[in-house]
Amino acid sequence: MDERLLTERLVGYDTSKSEGLRAAGGFVKGWLESHGIDASERDHDGLPVLLATIGSDAPGAPTVILHGHLDVVPAHDEQFTPTRDGDRLYGRGTYDMKGGLSAMLCAVRDCAAEIRDRGEATPMSAVRVHLVVVPDEESEQVDRRSTDALVKAGVLHGDFAITGEPTELHIGVQAKGVLAVRLAVHGVSAHGSTPWLGDNAALKAFDVFRRIETLPFSRQSSDLYDRPSINLSRIRGGDAFNMVPDRCEITVDIRFVPGQDPKEILRQIRAIPDVEVLKVLERAPAVVSRSNPFVVALRDAVATTGEGAGMAVGRDGASDAFAFLEAGIPAVEFGPSGNGHHGPEEWVSVASLARYRSALVEFLRSVPAAVAGAPDGPHGGG
Repeated sequence: MDERLLTERLVGYDTSKSEGLRAAGGFVKGWLESHGIDASERDHDGLPVLLATIGSDAPGAPTVILHGHLDVVPAHDEQFTPTRDGDRLYGRGTYDMKGGLSAMLCAVRDCAAEIRDRGEATPMSAVRVHLVVVPDEESEQVDRRSTDALVKAGVLHGDFAITGEPTELHIGVQAKGVLAVRLAVHGVSAHGSTPWLGDNAALKAFDVFRRIETLPFSRQSSDLYDRPSINLSRIRGGDAFNMVPDRCEITVDIRFVPGQDPKEILRQIRAIPDVEVLKVLERAPAVVSRSNPFVVALRDAVATTGEGAGMAVGRDGASDAFAFLEAGIPAVEFGPSGNGHHGPEEWVSVASLARYRSALVEFLRSVPAAVAGAPDGPHGGG
C-alpha cells in the first residue's frame, strides 16, 4: 500500500467524530505493526494517540519527531469517499492532513525496512525517530490538546520536530501568533419599533470589528509577513426580536506576526469605547532559525526530489508545532501540495505525496552528518 492508497483508506474514516477516530487509529496501529513497527496507544480524553519509535537506542543519538494528526473538520458525507482527477486526490483530509500523514507513515516504514536490511551500513541506524499520531489537532479545546500534554509529560522529546501540515513542500519556519479575544459591546435597549431611542449593540459590534481592523497593530509587518490576520469568527446578541439589543458578544481571531506584542494589541482594543474584554486566548508566534542544521538538512533533502520546493516560509495558521517550540524543541511545518483544506473541494497532489515521502527518507538519512557538521551541536543556529 503506497501513500496514495493509504490516503484513500484514511479518508474513508469520518474522523471528525470520535467513533471514526477510534476506528482510524486502530487501522493505523495495525498497519504499522503489520510492517514490523511496534506501536503503542495512549488514551487522551477518550481518543487514541499512537506512538512508535524506530532507529538508534544509543544515548545521545539525534532524535527527530514526526508528528501528524488523524482528525479533520466536519464535512458532507460524500467528502469521505475519495475521488481522483488526474494528479488531484479529492476528499476531506486529503490535504489537511491525511495525505501528509500517509506519506509520513510510508516514510517511517521505508526507514525501518532499510535499518532491518542494512543495519549499521545505513546512516539511518544512527538516528532515533519518534512517530506520533494525534486525534485532536483541529479541536477548539486548544488548552487540552494531546500534543501539549505529551510534550509537557516528557513522553515526546527530541532535537527536532516536523509536523506534517500542508506547506506546498516548503518549510514553515515561522507561524503567526494567536490572540483570540471575546469582547462584549455595550449599547442601550429600546423597543424594536423605536430603534432611534436605543443604541444597538449588534450594529456597534460590527463597527468595533471594523475599528479593530484599522488599529495601528494591523499595519505592522515582519520579514515573512506583510500584516497580521484579523477575522470576526463569532457574533451573538439580542434577547428578543422586538428589542434593540443592549449587549453583543463577538470573538475576534487575530494572528499576529513575530515581533508584535499581544499586550499592546489588547491595549489598543481596550481603548475602543463601550468595549469590554471578556476572555483572551494567546499563543506565541513560532520561529525557528533558517540556519538550524536540521532545517538546512531538510531543505537539501527536499531539493533532491525536484525543483520548486524547500524554501523557508511563514505560515498564517497555528499548529501543534508550538507545543514543541514551547518546550525548546525546534519544530517546523512541512507537508505536501494541494488546496481547499476545510472547504468543499479539498485536494492533495498525488505527485507531491511521493516527493514528500522521498524527502523525509532522504532527510533522516542525512541527519547524522548534518548534526556532526553543526558547530554548536544539533541546535546550532537555533
